[in-house]
Amino acid sequence: MHIIKLDMSQLKMQKIIESRKKMSINIDLSNKKGIVFGLANQRSIAWSISEKLMDAGATLAFTYLDERLLKSINGLLEGNDSLLVKCDANNESEVKEVMKKFHEIHGDIDFIIHSIAFANREDLGGDFSNLSKEGFSLAMETSSYSLVTIAREASKYFSNSGGSVISMTFDASTRVYPGYNVMGTAKAALENINRQLSAEFGPRQIRFNSISAGPLPSLSARSIPGFVQMRKAHEERSPIKRPITHEEVANTALFLISDLSSGITGSVIPVDGGYGIIAL
Repeated sequence: MHIIKLDMSQLKMQKIIESRKKMSINIDLSNKKGIVFGLANQRSIAWSISEKLMDAGATLAFTYLDERLLKSINGLLEGNDSLLVKCDANNESEVKEVMKKFHEIHGDIDFIIHSIAFANREDLGGDFSNLSKEGFSLAMETSSYSLVTIAREASKYFSNSGGSVISMTFDASTRVYPGYNVMGTAKAALENINRQLSAEFGPRQIRFNSISAGPLPSLSARSIPGFVQMRKAHEERSPIKRPITHEEVANTALFLISDLSSGITGSVIPVDGGYGIIAL
């Protein structure tokens, strides 16, 4: 008979693992209502977050840019009577209309998900110095300034108890990623906007946080040159030695929407398997 001997440290670790398997925290968001900006399809981060929030009981409304995206969203929400409102986040009057319609139907806003980013494909690759002023402005306005517009208009309808606003960023805000170019600059601006808005609306208990997710396959990821290599590098170099998942990002959003995160604002929270701490 083969006997396996375990030292005390191994036994202790086994007990910790078993206890974690038994632990579960059920977050109830049945009293929370909010709007998701940037839902595109079932592979988008916004959809993973939306599913997680709906499973927790939250009431959601969604915006869509055009009829093509509306068709995709309707497919995802089949059997769900969520409010859908057409909105170009670069159009202030349309953003105002979203907030107004939501308030008329659901009352106060408790949270906002900002998952909006766009840049011309030609502005993601090549030499950064060849970036056009028009391309720069488009990326910054859509991916960064839109958070300012949404926050300003949503703040008129947040309850007296405050709320939570989550935006999506990426490690390229602080480091150079080939094929990300102007979007890295836009994400850097987004993170600063996140801090500015946190300071402004903090006294009203409206919290702003950004999730910095590792590379995830999505509609927008397809337009990034070298995305496959980027994801492979994260898997190989991160301490956990695997890619992160959509669900892990969604779990973080669930926490940030809930009252469990009431003391957290102005933060950029990495969900990257620890990739950001590795020097080489």
